[in-house]
Amino acid sequence: MSVNPADATVWGVLYGTDAMRSAVGEMALLQRMLDVEAALARAEAGLGIVPAEAARAITEAARADRLDLPKLAAATRNTGYPVVGLVKQLGALAGEEAARWTHWGATTQDILDTALVLALRDAFALIRRDLDATIAALAARAREHRDTVMAGRTHLQHALPVTFGYKCAVWLAPLLNARETLDALLPRLLRVQFGGAVGTLASLGEQGPAVAEALAKELELAVPEIPWHVARDTVTEAVCWCGILCGALSKMATDVMLLMQTEVAEVFEPHEAGRGGSSTMPQKRNPIACEYVLAQARGVHALVPQVMSAMALDHERGTGPWQAEPLAIPQAMLLTHGALDQARQIAQGMTVDAARMRRNLDATGGAIMAEAVMMGLAPKLGRGAAHDAVHHACDVALEERIPLAEALSRDGRVTGEMPAGEIARITDPSSYLGSAGLFVDRVLARAGV
Repeated sequence: MSVNPADATVWGVLYGTDAMRSAVGEMALLQRMLDVEAALARAEAGLGIVPAEAARAITEAARADRLDLPKLAAATRNTGYPVVGLVKQLGALAGEEAARWTHWGATTQDILDTALVLALRDAFALIRRDLDATIAALAARAREHRDTVMAGRTHLQHALPVTFGYKCAVWLAPLLNARETLDALLPRLLRVQFGGAVGTLASLGEQGPAVAEALAKELELAVPEIPWHVARDTVTEAVCWCGILCGALSKMATDVMLLMQTEVAEVFEPHEAGRGGSSTMPQKRNPIACEYVLAQARGVHALVPQVMSAMALDHERGTGPWQAEPLAIPQAMLLTHGALDQARQIAQGMTVDAARMRRNLDATGGAIMAEAVMMGLAPKLGRGAAHDAVHHACDVALEERIPLAEALSRDGRVTGEMPAGEIARITDPSSYLGSAGLFVDRVLARAGV
């Protein structure tokens, strides 16, 4: 019955992870709703509102595997939410006396929102774990290849030399930003939602705030200054964070995919027999992980505006916008974790061909060093004359297919100011890396790994 490939038995292995499905899938969310109901009963029992025996019975009965799902589906179709049918079944499982005390003082939105927060706590624990692993892997690559010289490319053309460690550090820095931002986001996100019908807790009288605090303590969540059932900024921020993370992962995946091209062949995804193969071309090693990082990232990016548009709730209970969230939030978590899982595998297992990097770097006969030569000559010839001399040498090197150093050595304007040894030094790519090493070191220091 699955429609979305990410939830399918076959296609699902390429989208998301089973761990995230266990955290935000339907059964997980139903169990989290029951967890909230049970915690509410215990909190109220502690305050003398609900009998302790009823709270124990409700807690023992609050198991999603005991629910009659077809019956719950029928009730949900009728009411528009699963909570009414769930509470009815929970009461029946807990017994007639305990059923009188289930859902005491709460409303549907309280249970749904707090259950979502519990699920997001699990989801972000998974994401944080794999984010840390990806950061550690990229940091190791950046350190290992701090001084591995390669061609830097702009507009897909050779520009100036960089190092592969520098490239890894460029991939790494936004992930460090994401980790810091997540640490700031979680305290705002992991808050109980308990407000009753319109958020005032009127049904519990003066005990309302105390119940909210006790419920939050039971669930190990924070207490907001005011119920947030119609203020969706934090759950929206969570999905936006996923979109930004996926954008950063897309940058890395795009670079690796381009570096895997046959004509480049400098970096490859982890390889195992049959991975990335073609049904007709045995030689192929396709960038499968990169492709699915990009596909899942685009899926998350499509969900961000859907969640943002759901923020426009009317008055004290929305008539429609909120209902879009269940279509988007769990799916965003699933696809984000899927993209991160693929990126982690790339970072941990990529193959780096430093020798091929050097051959590609030398493919233009040193033309990549034209800026370095120009900057070396400029103080002596003037910038304009230096530019003209180097441009002429590049034309000669290209036309005659000779190294740039040889073309420069034919030009009296150059040799009059720059001896042969200096020409050889200044056309060596490793001599023109600027502050690449320093920048790598800074990122590694920030990563703390």
